[in-house]
Amino acid sequence: MVLSVDASSVELDKYEIWSGFKQLLPISMFVVVFAIAFGLAAAQTGLSEASTLLMSILVFAGAAQFAVLDLWGQHVPVIPLVITVFAINARHLLMGATLYPWLRELPRAKRYGVMMVVSDANWAMSMQAFNSGKRGMGLLFGGGLALWSAWSLGSWLGLKFGSVIQNPVSLGLDMVMGCFLLAMVLGGQKNLRMLVIWSVAAVASLLAYLYLPENSHVVTGALAGGLLGAVWTEKKNEH
Repeated sequence: MVLSVDASSVELDKYEIWSGFKQLLPISMFVVVFAIAFGLAAAQTGLSEASTLLMSILVFAGAAQFAVLDLWGQHVPVIPLVITVFAINARHLLMGATLYPWLRELPRAKRYGVMMVVSDANWAMSMQAFNSGKRGMGLLFGGGLALWSAWSLGSWLGLKFGSVIQNPVSLGLDMVMGCFLLAMVLGGQKNLRMLVIWSVAAVASLLAYLYLPENSHVVTGALAGGLLGAVWTEKKNEH
């Protein structure tokens, strides 16, 4: 069954984009700090300034970019690098699937442009808006532009002045995004279905973290929760 979407909820004009940009600015400040750490790490790995900036601008995937740096100095072939990045970012497959009912209302060029800047934070906020019947496309794209700009700027700052913040984890900044996403979950729909889905995803992710190869917990948790959510929705719609 295809979800019916109100056309007004996917309006994308400069006012909606600017509003979304401003709403994601606070979390973007923390993104800058981690991007600084990435820029510094890239410089220490021997990656050129141009390659580092291009990676942040075109790839825009924090954890995956750090993982690639760990492999970069080992002269690993391209294919393992691609597989690593795909594994870490596999959750974007499900993020794209959840956004499809709204994205399909956009022209193809706009749709792909929006998806270029989708990340955890703006996805969570836009889905909360969509599920509440509010406009969320500005949050998705405008917020994504804020996060992308922060990541790109921070990467450049890291190349130039990264030694100022060598270990953001020691400042507790690694918890910021996790706490933000938890707040989005708690602020979303509250019912038995959502509780079970998130619990299954959490347990599956934890078990994968303990017993499966590195980074597989991201894919496992996303698939477990996503598949259960899809099955549960279908059963519900049948009655």
